[in-house]
Amino acid sequence: MYHSKIAGLGYYVPENVVTNDDLSKIIDTNDEWIQERTGIQERRHIIKGEDTTTSMGVKAAKIAIERSGVAAADIDFVVFATLSPDFYFPGPGVLVQRDLGLRTVGALDVRNQCSGFIYALSVADQYIKTGMYKNILVIGSEVHSTGLDMTTRGRGVSVIFGDGAGAAVLSREEDLSKGILSTHLHSEGQHAEELIVKAPGMGGRWVTDILADNDPDDESYFPYMNGQFVFKNAVVRFSEVINEGLQANNLQVSDIDMLIPHQANLRISQFIQKKFNLTDDQVYNNIQKYGNTTAASIPIALTEAWEKGKIKSGDTVVLAAFGSGFTWGSAIIKW
Repeated sequence: MYHSKIAGLGYYVPENVVTNDDLSKIIDTNDEWIQERTGIQERRHIIKGEDTTTSMGVKAAKIAIERSGVAAADIDFVVFATLSPDFYFPGPGVLVQRDLGLRTVGALDVRNQCSGFIYALSVADQYIKTGMYKNILVIGSEVHSTGLDMTTRGRGVSVIFGDGAGAAVLSREEDLSKGILSTHLHSEGQHAEELIVKAPGMGGRWVTDILADNDPDDESYFPYMNGQFVFKNAVVRFSEVINEGLQANNLQVSDIDMLIPHQANLRISQFIQKKFNLTDDQVYNNIQKYGNTTAASIPIALTEAWEKGKIKSGDTVVLAAFGSGFTWGSAIIKW
């Protein structure tokens, strides 16, 4: 039995900065309205033709691999979390295997939206714990900007999301006091349609139906979110799954050195911080700069926090996420 440790981290965001004032020129909104509700000041959007979900994931992965000291030839498996793949199929995992020139290793795609990176991390952790693999590349990458309703009709959702990618290399750790101590995953599918993109989908309206209807008022292929309902559930599930992880490892809230929450909404993060009585130095948020990058948000924030020296050897790091599905999860890591 082994533990897995995060041996290397990397992230990539597009250079194209889109501020709240930029959005106010095309949508009936303003900086004050957006910041009051979400805490977001700006986000990154790709320039079409320059970046994709896969290409951003590859760029983040190259940094993580270099920092890990693990050769690309020694990567045993790829787990790629995203809700925005380049193609309906195949998923981006195999494209990363190709673009990084990896051996013909397995590549798995995870579709758990905002909880995607936690789920992907958990899957990779199990493979390493059992001894099946030694080094696994885990990526979270998203392109939201090309699939949003960038009109006043869609402002409640479209102002929230941004593009970006983060990556981690997980490696075998024989010291069982270090690395990923545990992960905890949950779902509640009865609320699936409270945060959803309905079409195109095989179970409802497929591309042929959308083309045949040619309905300019059709919103089924844009994200829908029942914001208040999602917020209320998020603050409850965040708290539960953080406590679950702490209890599983006989830890107290006071043992948390760094909490990296999924960057869904700054108000959610602030609520959780206050509930657990954590200081600003114990919680890392960057939604102000990048918006909600879904599966990419935790690895981007984790990488930034590590780069800034906010995470050091011996620290207890807690990752937690909640999102569409509903799915949620946490990971407890001894750095």
